[in-house]
Amino acid sequence: MNPVRTGSPRPLTRRRRFGWPRRVFSQVLLMQLAVATGVTVLATGLFLAPLSAQLDDQAMRRALAIAGTTASPRLAADLTGGPPSVRGPVQAEAERVRSSTGAEYVVVMDTRGVRWSHPDPAQIGRLVSTDPSEALAGREVMEIDSGTLGRSARGKVPLRDADGRTVGAVSVGIEYDSVRDRLLGAIPGLLAYAGGALAAGALAAYLISRRLQRQTHDLAFSDISALLAEREAMLHGIREGVVALDRNGSVRLMNDEAQRLLGLGPEAAGRPLDEVLGRGRTADVLAGRVTGEDLVTVRGHRVLIANRMPTDDGGAVATLRDRTELEHLGRELDATRGLIDALRAQDHEHANRMHTLLGLLELEMHEEAVEFVTEVVGVHRTTAEQVTEKVHDPLLAALLVGKAAVAAERGVSLRLAPDSLLPDRLVDPRELVTVVGNLVDNALDAASGTPDARAGVSFDCAGRTVVLRVSDSGPGVPEERRELIFTEGWTTKALPSHGKRGLGLALVRRLAERRGGSATVAGGPEGGAEFTVVLPDALSDAPDGLPSVPEPTAPEPTGPESIVLGPTAPEPTAPEPAEEAR
Repeated sequence: MNPVRTGSPRPLTRRRRFGWPRRVFSQVLLMQLAVATGVTVLATGLFLAPLSAQLDDQAMRRALAIAGTTASPRLAADLTGGPPSVRGPVQAEAERVRSSTGAEYVVVMDTRGVRWSHPDPAQIGRLVSTDPSEALAGREVMEIDSGTLGRSARGKVPLRDADGRTVGAVSVGIEYDSVRDRLLGAIPGLLAYAGGALAAGALAAYLISRRLQRQTHDLAFSDISALLAEREAMLHGIREGVVALDRNGSVRLMNDEAQRLLGLGPEAAGRPLDEVLGRGRTADVLAGRVTGEDLVTVRGHRVLIANRMPTDDGGAVATLRDRTELEHLGRELDATRGLIDALRAQDHEHANRMHTLLGLLELEMHEEAVEFVTEVVGVHRTTAEQVTEKVHDPLLAALLVGKAAVAAERGVSLRLAPDSLLPDRLVDPRELVTVVGNLVDNALDAASGTPDARAGVSFDCAGRTVVLRVSDSGPGVPEERRELIFTEGWTTKALPSHGKRGLGLALVRRLAERRGGSATVAGGPEGGAEFTVVLPDALSDAPDGLPSVPEPTAPEPTGPESIVLGPTAPEPTAPEPAEEAR
C-alpha cells in the first residue's frame, strides 16, 4: 500500500533543455551566422592557399633574376682566370651581390660543380650540395630545396663566357624563413578583414532575423505549419466565401465557397479584382470603393451580403454570404402578408355582401337577391377567365390573378393589354414569375395613392423572345435616375421585415442580361414609368404543326380598351405626390 503524502505539493520545475531553438527568429539567426562563418572561413582558406604558392613563386623568380644579373661575361672571365680562392674576384663579386640584394647566398660554380664563392669561405673549393646538371646543361632552374644553409627558394642560371660557352653556373638562394614570415605577416590583416566581414554579416543576419521575427509574430516553424493547416481546413470547410486581396487589389486567396458564389475558378488567384469580376457593384464592394457593413450585391442570380476588413499589409479580406434563398423567403413573406391583407379586406367585403343579401331576402326581394349574387360571382369568374385567355402558363396566370386581388385592395386598377398573349411554352416559368412579380409590385407601390391609380401589364411574343412591359400611373422615374434604380441596394422605400431593399430591379436586370436580353425604364402611357424587359430564348420551340405563337382560345375584345383584372378599384381618398419608390 502506497503511503499517503501530506503537505503542499512540490512545485514542478521545468528542466531547461539545450538544443536546437524552436522560434523562427532564433533558427534563422543561427543558420545565417553559421553560413556567414562558414563562408568567411572558406574564403580565408581559399585566399591563403594560393597566397603561399604565390609567395614561393615570387621568391624563386627573385632568386632567378638575381642569378641572371650576376652571371655576366666578366664573371666568367674571372672564373676561368685561376683557381678558386677565398680572396679571389669571384668571391668578392658574389658577396657584393648578396649583400646588395639581401639574398641568403650567391654561389658561383665551375663545370665540375666546385664552388668559387659561398657565404661560408670554408665551402669554397668544395662540390655543391645539390645537383647542378640542369644549370650546367644551359637551362634555368627554379626550385625550393634544402642545402648547407637550410631550406631556401633557389634560382640557377648557366654562366657563359664572351663566346657563349657554358663555363659554370650561378645559384642564388632566398631564405625560406623570410617567405614564411611574409605569409604569416599577411594572416593578421587577412583575419582582420575576415572578422570585419563576419561582423557585418552577423549584424545583417540579426537585422533580417528581427524583421522576420516581427513578421512571423515570434512563432515557431511548427506553429506556422499548424496555423497553415488550420487555415486551409477552415477556409475550405466554412460555408462563407472568403476573398483575400493584396495591397494592389489583386486576388491573393479565394476559398471554394467564394469561387462558387462568384462563379470563378482557381485561375482567378493572382489577377486584379476588376479584371476577374468586371466592373460593377460586386467589384466595388470587394475593392472597398463602397464602404459599410452587410453590403448587398448581386452576382449572377445570387444575392450576396459582403463585409470587408482591411489588413495590416495594405490588403483586405472580404467575406460573402449567400442570401438568395433568404431574400426569396423574405419576398414571399411580404407577398403573403399582402395576400393576407387582401383576404382580410375580401372577408370584410364578403360580410357586407352577406348582410346585403340577408336584407334583400328579409324584404322578400328575391329577384334582386338573385341578380346581386350572380353579379358578384360573375366578376371573380370573369377575372380568372380573362387572365387564362391571354396567359396560358398556369404559374403566371395564378400570379396575375393574385396580384389583381392585391391591386383591388390597394385601390389600383390592374389592366392586361388586349393584344397580350403568352403561350404555355416557357423554358423557365419561375424566372418570369420573379420578373413579373417584382415589376408588378413596384407598379402597385408607385400607383397606390395617386388619382385614378392604374397599372398595366403587356406580353408580346416574337419567335422564342418574350417582351414584357409593366406601366403605372405613379410619379415616374427622373431621367437622371433611370440607370441608378437598377443598382443593388438603391431604393427609396422603407425597409421591409427582412431588412433589405433595392434588390428587385437589380435581379430583374441580371435575369434579363443572363439570357442576352435587357431591362430598361422610360416614361409610360399612364403618365408614370414603363419598364420593358426583353427575354430572348424564353420560349421553347413550338411542336411540329403548331404556329410559333398560339392563337387565343377565345375571341379578342373588339374595343381598344385594356382588360381590367378584378373589380374596378375605388378612388383613393388622399393621393400622395411622393416620388416613386423602386
